[in-house]
Amino acid sequence: MANASTKRIALLGFELESNRFAPVVGKTEFTGKLVLKGADMMADLATENPRSPGTLVGFTRTMDKTGSWTPVPIMVAGAGAAGAVEHAYYLEIKDEMLRRLEAEMPVDGVYFCEHGAAVTTEISDPDGDLFASVRALVGPDVPLVSTLDLHANISDKMVGSTDLLVAYRTNPHVDHFERGAEAARAMVELMAGLNTESAFIRLPLQAPQVTQLTAAGPYGEIIDIGQDRLDETILNVSICSGFTYGDTPENGMAFIVTTRGDKGRARCLCRELAEHAWAERHRFVPRLTSLDDCICRAVEVGDDVALSPILIADVADNPGGGGRGNTTWLLRGLHEAGAKDAVLGIFFDAALAAEAHALGVGETFGARFNRDEASTYSEPFEAEATVRTLSSGDLVGRPGGSVAGRTVALGPTAVLELGGVIVVVVSKRVQCFDSGFFETFGVDVKAARTVVVKSRGHFRAGFAHLFQPDQIIEADAPGLTSPNLANFTFAGYQRPIFPLDPETTWQPPGW
Repeated sequence: MANASTKRIALLGFELESNRFAPVVGKTEFTGKLVLKGADMMADLATENPRSPGTLVGFTRTMDKTGSWTPVPIMVAGAGAAGAVEHAYYLEIKDEMLRRLEAEMPVDGVYFCEHGAAVTTEISDPDGDLFASVRALVGPDVPLVSTLDLHANISDKMVGSTDLLVAYRTNPHVDHFERGAEAARAMVELMAGLNTESAFIRLPLQAPQVTQLTAAGPYGEIIDIGQDRLDETILNVSICSGFTYGDTPENGMAFIVTTRGDKGRARCLCRELAEHAWAERHRFVPRLTSLDDCICRAVEVGDDVALSPILIADVADNPGGGGRGNTTWLLRGLHEAGAKDAVLGIFFDAALAAEAHALGVGETFGARFNRDEASTYSEPFEAEATVRTLSSGDLVGRPGGSVAGRTVALGPTAVLELGGVIVVVVSKRVQCFDSGFFETFGVDVKAARTVVVKSRGHFRAGFAHLFQPDQIIEADAPGLTSPNLANFTFAGYQRPIFPLDPETTWQPPGW
């Protein structure tokens, strides 16, 4: 491997997964989640459990091992999964990034830790817009590499403005660090003179989120095929499923094959992978369990300890996909049915958490869920509750999970007991990544008969030590991230698109 010498590499990042049906976000949501600039970026990266994206950690620590290099920290901003970002605030972020980068010119490389599925209130491809703007500033000869979430919506502008796009290979995402490290190794090659050639195909296939797991099933199979093709010529194969609720013209499963200078190989493999996935498209139709059946099952396992415990995934209210994390259908159903030894989390309700903190541990009160929430699906619910524990809400992701080793701040947190149901109430909207989101606050997940998590799929890595796949139930409940695509009116997709349009056809490009 060529030595990085003292190359100056700019570090930037814009991480937002936009759900077009969720409330619009702006500066408040970003500053409350993650905005780091200049020296503050480097200070965070130097900590044992940084707040920075895992890809950025993997990139910088791998670059450190290549030899002497000079990080040029520009800015990283992220709001996780939310609605579209206010266009004016996006322009503010973009302008600041470009100003800071221009002040640091010249640089020998640019690395983006990006999500890839952002939208603004005015444009559908801010990621591509940002890449193109940076490319125009640094010129055509400076290597530009970006890591992406597996759910990125890939545009021609994103591919055309970069030398390499590196997407996660795992869902649940547990390879953030590794993909950042891969980007660093490629950056070294690019700075040493490597010229890449890429091919890109986007299928008219928007797989619902619950069908995008990679441990098994059609999506995992096609990713494995792509990785098996890697050799001295094939540098990277990235297959992005797309983010269903972005509702953009860029939606659709995307295939990007990047080679060390061989355009023909890139096109041939890209076409092969796309054809394989299209032939398997009917396997991307979700199978969900009705809300009533979920409640009945929870009651059964609570009454009969001979049955295996279950985990119910509230996939339609996934904060990791823009859900509010506060729908009450499962909570109400479990409480009214008298379910025993059930735990549910994490429920986003800052006002309720604050009231519990004001009352104190041991107090019983009428808990009013969603008293201050007016968003779609955030139905109110009230029940008598007892405050079991209180916490500041800080934790570190447990090993094996999607946020392993990273600091997560949930804000003031309260554990409430509602009869046979324990609820973890938090002040910041985050999905339930692992069992530590209960255990940190004194909730014994191992003793529970039913565990309900507000998460789409990332929980699978963080609860794998407790639940086998056959113990997991995906609930068909209302919510902003429902895998039942018929629940939404999509206006931005290029139609037809499968499975919304079952008769969709596709022909591979002739090139």
